[in-house]
Parts: sequence; C-alpha cells; structure tokens
Amino acid sequence: MTTEHDDLEREGIELELFVQALQRRHGYDFSQYAPASLKRRVLQLVAQLETGTISALTARLLHEPGVLPQLLAGLSVPVSDMFRDPAVFRVLRERVLPVLASYPRINIWQAGCAHGEEVYSLAILLEEAGLYERSQIFATDLSADALLQAREGIYPAREAQQWSRNYQAAGGTRSLADYYSARYDLLKFDRRLRRNVTFAQHNLVSDKVFSETHLVLCRNVLIYFSNPLQDRCLGLFRDSLVRGGFLCLGMRESMDFAPTATDFSALDAALRIYRRNGPLLESHAPR
Repeated sequence: MTTEHDDLEREGIELELFVQALQRRHGYDFSQYAPASLKRRVLQLVAQLETGTISALTARLLHEPGVLPQLLAGLSVPVSDMFRDPAVFRVLRERVLPVLASYPRINIWQAGCAHGEEVYSLAILLEEAGLYERSQIFATDLSADALLQAREGIYPAREAQQWSRNYQAAGGTRSLADYYSARYDLLKFDRRLRRNVTFAQHNLVSDKVFSETHLVLCRNVLIYFSNPLQDRCLGLFRDSLVRGGFLCLGMRESMDFAPTATDFSALDAALRIYRRNGPLLESHAPR
C-alpha cells in the first residue's frame, strides 16, 4: 500500500528523469526552473496529452520527436497582453524613448516575447514617437509555436476592448483600432508593425548574448526561474546593453539582491525599469 509520501517521492523522481531526458535528447535545460512551477506545468502536459504519468510523458519525449514543440510551448508558458501594466508603457513612452531618440539606430531585445502582444505594443510606441524607422526589435522565445503566432499577429477579437483601455492608459495618441483589421472573431495587426521585427528562437538558459541593445524587456519570465538562473539571465541582459541602456522587468521581478544590481540604477523601481550605469558608449553617442 503506497502512501502520499511515496507518491510524491515517485513523482519527484519522474520529474527529474523528464528534465534529464529533455536536456540529453534535445538540449533544453529546465533543471534551474523553479521546482513548483515546473512540476505544475509538466503535470498540465500530462493531462493535456493524456499520458497518465510523467514517466509516460518522458517516453513520448524520447520516442516521438514531433511532440517536442508542444512540450516546449507548455513549459515556456507563453502568456502576455497588449500594453500589459499600462503604467510601464507610459514610462517607456515618456522617459525612455526620448533618451533612445538620441541614438542614430535603436536596437531592442524583447526576451520571452510569447505570442507577440508586447512586441506589437513596442512597435506602436516607436511608431507614435517617430522612431520606428530607425529601430530594430529582436523578439525571442524558446517556443517555436509561440513565435509562429507572434509572426502572424492574429489574436482573438474578445481582447480588443481591454487592449484599447490599456493603450489609452499607456498614453496612446490614436485609436488602437488604427493598427489592426478585424474579421470574424479575430484581430490582425498591420504588417507594417513587424517590418523591423526579427523573430528568433533563443534559450535564456543556455544561449549567449543576443545582440548589442539599447533596451531589453523581459517581463514575467524570471519568476519561473531559480535564483541562480535569474542571476544568469540578468547578467546576459547587462552584457547585451550598451552603457546607459535600459532594462525592463516584470512587476513581480526584481534585481535587488542579484550580483548585477550594482551595474544598474532604478529609473522607476516600482515599475521595475532600470538603467545600466555609465555614460553612453562613444560609438552610440548622439551625432
């Protein structure tokens, strides 16, 4: 007769073996994800794929290569919104973009872009500030399925009213409807908003600095990581940013106790917007 303790112990072993199989078979390392969050997502995949146990899910991972995209989509939790936390986007509009306007070219890294809602939000901010033509947004995510939807820019129309409210609260100067077309029950954002967007797979766990950037946004991704992995990611963001560049984290995330904390100053601590210390690099100074 098994006890609840036995069941939890077995489940823990199964989870460890699943993580090892994912890393050894496909090179994706989830060993430093927050354990409770990882277990919850793996069990959701067990239910979704009707495997019954984590062990059976591991067997599918090992023997069915086609199941990998679905597993990664479930593990990476691609969730976002247009102009989520409007106060953050208002500060970006009013205090960050005017500084970035001094650069001849603007590179932005949206790490963990999920289905792309915040990518289009950024594109709209840049368009309304007159900066889009000299900007490049690098939108990355672990999930190829999430990136595919982000490229398409198609979303349920039921979100339109809330997104419009978010846009207006973020200081929008037009109507959000100016940026999309509605058909049936779907919204499709204008192709022109992604003409300067590069979508690419990038693994924050194992990949290196993505590019030299002036603004990095990674919102509500680090909360799923262990402290050592959070520190690694914050180091990546620091190394990606030019001196004087900006970093925007999620509202439940902070760098207060990270090794990189001394490399940044808070532009708005409550909204988790930081600026890398030091003067602008000479090569990026205004001309």
